Formats: sequence, C-alpha cells, structure tokens
Amino acid sequence: MKKLIVLLFFYTFSLESMAAALPDSSRFVHEQYLNSSSANSPSKFRTDTIKQSIPTIFNQSVQSNIDAIGKRKEQVGKMLGLSNYYFPVYEKVLKEYGLPEELKFLSVIESALNPHAVSRVGATGPWQFMAPTAKSYGLKINQEIDERKDPVQASKAAAAYLKDAFNQFGDWLLAIASYNCGMGAVSRAIIKAGGKADFWEISRYLPAETRNYVPKFLATAYIMSNYREFGINPLAPAFNTMTDVVDVIKPVSLTAVAKATGIDLQQLILLNPAYKKLIINGSKDAPKPLVIPTNNNPDYFALYQVLNGGPVNQNKIEPKTQAAATNTLYHTVKKGENLSTIAKKFPGVTVNQLKVWNGLKSSSLSVGMRLKIRKS
Repeated sequence: MKKLIVLLFFYTFSLESMAAALPDSSRFVHEQYLNSSSANSPSKFRTDTIKQSIPTIFNQSVQSNIDAIGKRKEQVGKMLGLSNYYFPVYEKVLKEYGLPEELKFLSVIESALNPHAVSRVGATGPWQFMAPTAKSYGLKINQEIDERKDPVQASKAAAAYLKDAFNQFGDWLLAIASYNCGMGAVSRAIIKAGGKADFWEISRYLPAETRNYVPKFLATAYIMSNYREFGINPLAPAFNTMTDVVDVIKPVSLTAVAKATGIDLQQLILLNPAYKKLIINGSKDAPKPLVIPTNNNPDYFALYQVLNGGPVNQNKIEPKTQAAATNTLYHTVKKGENLSTIAKKFPGVTVNQLKVWNGLKSSSLSVGMRLKIRKS
C-alpha cells in the first residue's frame, strides 16, 4: 500500500478575513514540495501551523473525499459563488459565539448553501435542522415562518449546538461528528472505544454516514479554500449578493414589496426564505427583517409606503388609511457605509438631514445602528 504522508495543520480566523467573502483569502497556508508531481494531491503539500483551532489529518479517507469532490468542478463553483453571500453571515455569527469560522463549511456539506434544502427525513434549511432540535435551540417554526431557513437565525442555532457539543467533548472533530449523528451517538461510541475521545479512534463505532462526515468536511474545507489548485472557478449565484436589510414593523407581503419597488419577486423569495406564505408579520415590538437586493437602486420611498401600510390578508395589502400612514423608515447601518453613501440611497435626503433626524453630533456611525429616514 502506498505510504500516506500524514500532516497535521490548524486553521485560524480573523475579523479581517470576514471582509473577503470568497475563500481564496483562506487560512490554509501551504506550499508544494519541490518534488511534487501532483498539484491536486494534498498529501504532497507541507502545511504550516498557524493558530490552533480545528486539527486536520490527511489520511486515506480524507484524500478519497478530496479526490471525489475535486472532480465536481461546476458544483463546487456554484457553492463558491453562493459563499460570497452566505459566508460573511456565518463568520459573523461564529465569531459572536467564539467559535472557529471554519465551521461554516458544515453548511456546505449539509445543504450546498441552499436555504430551501429539505432532506428525505425532513431536515430543513442551510444548516439542516430537524424540527425538535431547531425548536430546542430557539428557532420558530409555525404556519407563517420557518427560521430553519433563515441564514442568520439558523446559524445562531447551529453555533449554539456546536458550542454545546465542544463543551461536552472538548474536541472539534467530535463536535462536528455529533452535528451529523447527535451527541448521544458520539458519547456511546466513546464508551465503546474504551473512553478514547478521538474521532479516528471511535469512528468504527459511529453510524456509516458519520464515519465519512468528518473526512468529507475536512475535504470540502480544503477544496473550497484552495479551489484554484483544482482548476475551479466561482460561479455567480442566481441572485444579487449586494443587499440591504429593512426592519418591518407591520404585516406586509413580499408580493406587495415586489410590485411597489420593481424588485423581482423570486429575488425576494430567495433572500427571505423563512417566510412560508410570503408574508412578513412584523410589529413594533417584534420587528422582522426584510432583505432586498440593491443592484437596481430600488425605490426606497415606495418601499416605505408599503411597509407602513395596513395589515395584509394572505398575499394582498389592505388599503392604507391616512391615520396609519407614516413617512419614517429605519435603515440598519452595514459595514463600509457612512452618512454620505446612505443619503445617496434616498432621493432628496442629505447628510445633514440624517444627522438632524437621528440626533447625531458627528458623522461617526457604527455597524448595526438604526437610522431614521423621513420623507417630508
């Protein structure tokens, strides 16, 4: 049997890396051996140790997955394109929970970054939660909404689960394995292995799918972080990845938003996958997010009128009464935005007006700040 070169390397993560959506800014630092004969064989690479996080071993199981996944160039290219939108969301959540950002690759093998994915057993969303587990981690599932499909909320639930799993096992590979088969199955496998809390030691006691789950995760992480080595190019997703998030404080339908703003309804559905009936039941006490694409400079004031209308029945907006009308909307500040760029989004709005409406004494903004925008 060909002798395998076993390499141990560690990932790292940093706040700066969140700005780069595609994984070519990855933490996988590597260089070829001078006598390497295959650019596509990780066993030919020497990997530098950076910051300890998730240990990875290139053994035969991992190598086999790399060989298989590396051939699916179009599929990987599509996921790289989708990662431009989803990975920054995942990285932000994982950082908030103090977890390694490389865990974002779990969503790739769970759903191929498809928020509408549903497995044959009913696991749903980008992180593939079964309903009982989802509810136990705070996700709402009812006739109106399924937060398993919401990239932000589902990521928070996944992060909470993985944090619990790591706290229980003290090992990231075991935590990752438990995401597939459950913490109970991993605990039983450890007992059968004589108390050895090591994935490779307990692997034979795990379900067959889980035995390949961790190697597949490691292979996927490697390929998506070094895709150029495999001749893979990112493919643009079917929706615009430049978006804005608006708080909705009254019931409103995505259909009404599309008609008022000229935004394609299918784009809104892709960007707001959690709303089952295409209705956002927001309220002042519990605002809900509406994600809109900004590539075609949507009519924000038309959007204001829709969002401040009366209640909706199914997919129709009821006529708005004069008493219910309001000319105020809230804009949530995103990374890289300033008063000037925000003002340009709203015809007739000036930087000085933004300062006056929001009681700002300087032009300094912080990410997540909610700014009032009014139409006179």
